[in-house]
Amino acid sequence: MTAITEQPTPAASRHALPDPGELIPAISWPVVGIFSGALAVFAFSTWAAVTDRLPAPATILLTASAIFVLFTVLHDAAHYSVSTHRWVNVAFGRVAMLFVSPLISFKSFAFIHIEHHRNTNDDENDPDHFVSGAPWWQLPFRFPLMDLPYLAFLVRNVKRRPRAEVLETAFLMGATVTVVLTSAFTGHLWTLAVLYLIPARVAVFVLAWWFDWLPHHDLEDTQQENRYRATRNRVGSEWILTPLLLSQNYHLVHHLHPSIPFHRYVATWRRNEEAYLERDAAIGTAFGQQLDSDEYREWKRLNGKLARLLPVRMPKRSSARAARFHTIPVAGVDRLTDDSVLIHFDVPAHLRDQFSFEAGQHVTVRTDLGGEGVRRNYSLCSSATSETLAIAVKHIPGGAFSTFAMEQLRVGDTLELLTPTGSFGTPLDPLAARSYVAIVAGSGITPALSILQTTLAVETESRFTLVYGNRDADSTMFREELDDLEARYADRLRIIHVRSRDPRHPAHLRGRVDRPKLGHWLDGDLPVSSVDEWFLCGPVEMVTDLRALLLDRGAEPDHVHVELFHGYQRPTVADDFIPAEVAVTLDGRQHEVSLAAGDTVLESALKAGLEAPYACLGGACGTCKAKVLLGSVAMEQNFALPPAVVDAGYVLTCQSHPTTPSVAVDYDA
Repeated sequence: MTAITEQPTPAASRHALPDPGELIPAISWPVVGIFSGALAVFAFSTWAAVTDRLPAPATILLTASAIFVLFTVLHDAAHYSVSTHRWVNVAFGRVAMLFVSPLISFKSFAFIHIEHHRNTNDDENDPDHFVSGAPWWQLPFRFPLMDLPYLAFLVRNVKRRPRAEVLETAFLMGATVTVVLTSAFTGHLWTLAVLYLIPARVAVFVLAWWFDWLPHHDLEDTQQENRYRATRNRVGSEWILTPLLLSQNYHLVHHLHPSIPFHRYVATWRRNEEAYLERDAAIGTAFGQQLDSDEYREWKRLNGKLARLLPVRMPKRSSARAARFHTIPVAGVDRLTDDSVLIHFDVPAHLRDQFSFEAGQHVTVRTDLGGEGVRRNYSLCSSATSETLAIAVKHIPGGAFSTFAMEQLRVGDTLELLTPTGSFGTPLDPLAARSYVAIVAGSGITPALSILQTTLAVETESRFTLVYGNRDADSTMFREELDDLEARYADRLRIIHVRSRDPRHPAHLRGRVDRPKLGHWLDGDLPVSSVDEWFLCGPVEMVTDLRALLLDRGAEPDHVHVELFHGYQRPTVADDFIPAEVAVTLDGRQHEVSLAAGDTVLESALKAGLEAPYACLGGACGTCKAKVLLGSVAMEQNFALPPAVVDAGYVLTCQSHPTTPSVAVDYDA
């Protein structure tokens, strides 16, 4: 018989509610400090305004800041956290209340605020739900009017309150109205507005936003249902958030232990962190991402110390069900080199989710040039973690669109863009510590630049080597941007420039990026075994030759990623193929089309009038990717889809010929 030994429970987990380990002090000196400092700032701003030493905006800013800080004094006093002596809390609270909102008494405020704690997120009984439960478009109007639900709540509960408290509130309201009216009749209303009325509204706006909406919005549990998920801690960028919010970014700790002084919230959390996490505490990042306990632990591990925890923005793919064209304005056309331009797009707000992209994806550009429509495929060169959508166009002699882009395209013009497609990049993991190498030539830098920027931003422990071939320095696209990136990521980014027509360039880096040069690097400081992912983009001959060498040296095919701007255009022989009936699912609808012998699946769809996505027609870009649901096809060539994607049933429809009488493909998959 095996003995069962009970594992000891961590001390912090033995309590129904973790012990905060913090006591109410005889006097909270940090509260005394911010109280004194805020009064001093208020006095200075008032003196400066009266004597015209400061302009009105400066006075408003200083006074609003003082009122903002005094709310924390009021808040701690309402929870009797300033001192173990009750009268000390009341004294601090009454003085602070006069500055924060002289419409109600301190004890009335304390009553209302405690009701908020008891009924957090309860629509009918939580006075703060006026802000935390409001529709987003009403927030700018509700934030500065946070006093109103408090007054309404007090009126509804006036019979529950002591007579002395009600009389004190009535006196304060009357006195406030009298001061405002007197100032108006004596011509000093603007002075009062600058000295107090406007700063008070500014302070209330920020208080409602930071101390109410940020901790509570979008949480469905009430305090009675789950006190660990009625409000949240907001982690990340704490070096600035904690002092700026006076520790209210740890608002969950406050709701669990309301009597703890504000300056001890962080210490309480750290003392009992694991116990809170065991109870699935609500946690959000500084930028709004919600984390469960396991995700929080990963974030903490990623960033080392909680005090330096920074949010990581993960790129996401387009939300479009299928690739579709949209008319997008041009926001910028900037010359990169003598023969290339950078084009930025101003994606409308309602389309931004559809134009979200992962590093390595591309867009198809369609436009009507003199009645002759053209479409071209261009890799996105901006970081997938940024808010920008940009492509770079290199001029090709005689090229219709590249000539138009170089000579005629202007800011404000519109182009038709297909929502992002392609899979040249790889999934990223913020916790990964990997090694990446991109080998590119000429305009092959465009997808690599996006991958490079995104990877270094998301995977903070990964390293990247870029081998970049050009004629000379002047023909190098993004030369300044690459210099900036190399300076920013000096310990994780290495850029090797290879130049074919620059006699001053180091001898071992002159010429083209070819098999001998790659072999030299593989034998030196870039052995295949040290690299996790390879990216190749450039001329067909270069890419295919280097890929073959990497595979010969032992690189896994799934980890050697290839991007070509032009595939091989091979003539097809119709006698080798059969006719078929093809079911095409596109944009949520299924269409039956007939395919003639020798046609590809894409050709049959286009002949039937369907707006199937495509760009290069050479098996290089991946825009026409679809999933085979029924039957089978044979691809002539494939330079866009990795083996794992093909194994999952995806094909390039521009290269696919049916090998069965019936085939079904889904572009939406």
